[in-house]
Amino acid sequence: MDRRSAVTARMKSMKTKISLLIAMLSLLPVPALAHPHIFIDAKFEVVSAPDGSISELRNVWSFDEVFTSSVLMDFGKAGDQALSASELKAVGKTVKDSLAQYGYYTNVTSNGKTVPMAKPDAIEADYKDGSLTLTFSLKPEQKTFLKGTTIFGIYDKTLYTAVDFATDNDMTTSGPAFGRCKRKVVRPNPKEVMAENQAALTSMFFSDPKGTDYSLLVATRLEVQC
Repeated sequence: MDRRSAVTARMKSMKTKISLLIAMLSLLPVPALAHPHIFIDAKFEVVSAPDGSISELRNVWSFDEVFTSSVLMDFGKAGDQALSASELKAVGKTVKDSLAQYGYYTNVTSNGKTVPMAKPDAIEADYKDGSLTLTFSLKPEQKTFLKGTTIFGIYDKTLYTAVDFATDNDMTTSGPAFGRCKRKVVRPNPKEVMAENQAALTSMFFSDPKGTDYSLLVATRLEVQC
């Protein structure tokens, strides 16, 4: 199976899982929920510094064909199924600016406390085999050490964009500090999530003025214990 076919297959699998979740949520007495319009096949790496702190978070995102086609229409020349270096640079800058308010879908906590991330220096865009790919790195705004429990999640809290990690090997760690840590990839099962949280998943839950992060219930995440 070539790369394009493999990405397409993973996107279909991700859409099936998300459709299952949305179908189950639709049975609840809740307001209309957002559903994904954009699908990302992602790879994520946490890099530690020699002093045991988080050095950077590396991201590689490959987008679905529909979204990629819309980018070609918006940034490429009419009828040209390609993007020049300058057009790719414009795509990267646009994404960098537009995703800033969403924290680049990056959600990190250290012992329950949110770890704010600084904006990336740049987002590199590439177009190959019919897919738009973005590559970028994020760093914590303040030095954050890998102590206790650190949780890394890449997901859109609005559920407009779905981020999928095809295998556990797509969420990795590197650097000397991780030699003393245990790590695991958590993949919530939609059916189990609904069963375990049925009492809490009411209209009040989804209308919580505090902004309950119900997307975390189903987000794939990397948990590190040091």
